[in-house]
Amino acid sequence: MQSPESKLVTVSEEISDTLPVIGSGHAEVQLSRGSLWVQALILVLLYSAPGIWCFRIAGFADPDVWWHLRTGEWILQHHALPHTDPFSSFGAGKPWSAYSWLFDLLILQLFQRLGLTGLVTYSIGMVVAVAIALHRLIRRLQSDFSLTLLLTFAASYCLVDLGTPRSWWFSILFFVLELDILMQARKTGKPRELLWLPVIFALWANLHIQFIDGLIVLAFALAEAALAHWWSGIETRIRPVWLWGVSVACLLATLLNPYGWNVYRVAFDLATMPGVLNKLNELSGIPFRSFSDFVVLFFVLAATWVLARARRIAPFEIVLLAFAVIVSFRSQRDVWVVITVACAILAARLKVKHENRFQLTAFAAPFVAIGTGLLIFLVFHAFHVGNAQMEKVLAKNLPVHAVEVVKERGYSGPLFNGYDWGGYLIWALRLPVSIDGRAGLYGDQWIGRSLATWNAQPDWASDPDLAKAALVVGPVKAPLTQVLRMNPHYELVFEDKLAAVFVARRALPGRGEPLAVGVSESPHATRK
Repeated sequence: MQSPESKLVTVSEEISDTLPVIGSGHAEVQLSRGSLWVQALILVLLYSAPGIWCFRIAGFADPDVWWHLRTGEWILQHHALPHTDPFSSFGAGKPWSAYSWLFDLLILQLFQRLGLTGLVTYSIGMVVAVAIALHRLIRRLQSDFSLTLLLTFAASYCLVDLGTPRSWWFSILFFVLELDILMQARKTGKPRELLWLPVIFALWANLHIQFIDGLIVLAFALAEAALAHWWSGIETRIRPVWLWGVSVACLLATLLNPYGWNVYRVAFDLATMPGVLNKLNELSGIPFRSFSDFVVLFFVLAATWVLARARRIAPFEIVLLAFAVIVSFRSQRDVWVVITVACAILAARLKVKHENRFQLTAFAAPFVAIGTGLLIFLVFHAFHVGNAQMEKVLAKNLPVHAVEVVKERGYSGPLFNGYDWGGYLIWALRLPVSIDGRAGLYGDQWIGRSLATWNAQPDWASDPDLAKAALVVGPVKAPLTQVLRMNPHYELVFEDKLAAVFVARRALPGRGEPLAVGVSESPHATRK
């Protein structure tokens, strides 16, 4: 017990410590305002950085966006959704579901209004939206401003390589929003935000097939809430009855799409195609060849470490992290799953001794929004990013000039092409392609057959699509291209540094005689 003298000393010290703060109250307010605007400026840079990085990716050269554009165009022309494949010789008459139809219409509108700039605008907008959603998820779990910045920046850095105009950005955004809602509901026990989940899933099921991942996460949360009813050591405050109701509503919401239950069959077909994962680069496992790959690994190890040190068992986080590791390490395209989960776990579990608290208020939010948009706009124009420049970049990555020659000279199909360029040829040539990026339509066997042919493996000549083809468009350095140069049944009619075009001699006028007017008489018509 303290003596009266010691108590007096203690009170005197507390008063003396307080007096400078009281006396300099105005200075402290000024410092807080300064900190607020510094934080606002930092957030502008944080949100802008991923969008600016999109300029360097040239994502509009991604072949798959082009068959999405063609699908959106088909939907507008027919005022209906396709139920059979209208774009390939292989898929003619076969069932096919345009499960990303809403994305197809959105990206088509941007392209028709803005050209290639519209595709970049979509990528930038989605990347920035995901960065904002990630930061919101993290800061609602972690009050230290510096740590939220670090986690958000590292996560955004790992995702920029996905910055192509694909529908998967909606899956990333909705997954972050869903996890944010679930983490807050588990933390506070308030169910109000859960009512947003059916709305999210209704949109998600019409934009990208990976809404299935979101349903799995919801099932994990439901299982934890049910387990908490019997095991008091689980850290969740949400009642199972609320999650049951929301889960049923979300499941029903996913059926609000033109294909109904059929989207689940499509998801099952995609998930049970292990051969494709080994054949396509974007679907292969994380190669650990870039710095961002090791940042992902660090996220996983750090999240595992904080869960191992937790005083209580966290079944939701443990199962969720295990699921995320399996999904992301199985396919590098899905690295966003483990990044989002690891960020949530680290934000919720890490403790900082001397917190630099997040002070940004609603008054500064418009400044951050306007500043982010303005900074990206200025950088966009500073680098003279426009349709003319983008078309040059596009021609360096896709067979633009080859398509021009085919159109000018009136070559017709059947067309034989490779997997990588099929999506672009669907849009540019308007001929049925032999294969394209819709892996679920073609399956393991057909994709493997096409890749083997283009690698000029011993049985390449037995490929049925090649045998009936009148027109062949492929990479100039592909092994099959080198073989066809010496094959008497094919005529090389165009070649540049990127692509080569062959026409079957039986399809040429006079069966191998000089070509029609307008076509070079040289057997190796070349465009440099």
